[in-house]
Amino acid sequence: MKEPTIVNIQKYSVHDGDGIRTTVFFKGCLLNCWWCHNPESQKYTPELMFTKEKCTGCGYCEKACTHDAITVESDGIAHTDPSKCVLCADCLDYCVQNNREIVGKTYSIKELMKIINKDAHFYEESGGGVTLSGGEVMTQDMEYLEELCKALKEKDYNIAIDTCGYAPKENYERLLPYVDTFLYDIKTLDDEVHQKYMGKSNDLILRNLEFLADNNANINIRIPVVEPVNSDEETMMDIIKYLKERIGIVKVNLLPYHNTGSSKYEKLGREYPAKDLKVPSKEHMEKLKVLFEEHGFKQVKIGG
Repeated sequence: MKEPTIVNIQKYSVHDGDGIRTTVFFKGCLLNCWWCHNPESQKYTPELMFTKEKCTGCGYCEKACTHDAITVESDGIAHTDPSKCVLCADCLDYCVQNNREIVGKTYSIKELMKIINKDAHFYEESGGGVTLSGGEVMTQDMEYLEELCKALKEKDYNIAIDTCGYAPKENYERLLPYVDTFLYDIKTLDDEVHQKYMGKSNDLILRNLEFLADNNANINIRIPVVEPVNSDEETMMDIIKYLKERIGIVKVNLLPYHNTGSSKYEKLGREYPAKDLKVPSKEHMEKLKVLFEEHGFKQVKIGG
């Protein structure tokens, strides 16, 4: 059993399922959505995040690095060579601005359950529980996840899984008996658009969603609304028709795009691919909500 890398454990979450929840963000995803607001969760391994605007060029991190990976260059900023950096974390303690961070660490199931159990009374009082998210939880080590789900069920915790759907079908088969709700993303039914903005075909995603529906899973559809990727009514009507014909009248969350995670890309040394995408207006989001309601969807919410 391999312990997956976890990028964050968020307590008192109210946006990842019903009630007050603890959300565990696993690191690693096979999609590459342009607007991903958690880019630090895309790769499966730990990464260094660095805020260059805070760097004073003091050189302490350069002296602390025993792998010659850090150099203070002529711009007065400490640059890290990723080919030499082994993420030993020696430099973190010597950064006087505290602007160097390694994101991602492993937890045993025992360690993770110890953290989750601390908030058990909140789950019980609010009708909440635990949400496994990402990255993409369904592409992690399945032996670990199944044992984790068993441990959660032994405590009678409600389990939600937040998934993009791009994972092997057998993984959904394996966890289906334990999961109370699947928070399932749909971006667009247009495969060409999906491949452009997400990097993969949506065929596997739709087949997995249909498998869950055919096996009576509790499904909450979540639709990130991004202008101009999928914000038009024609795209939403395609999704509405598909859901009614194949999945059913399920709970729907319309999630307006935001760029609050864009600064993380620079900290990771990456370009932000969604800089030309736009946030849909509140008025337009309301129109889309009404559109779903007019076609029989009774539980439609804007936001998480």
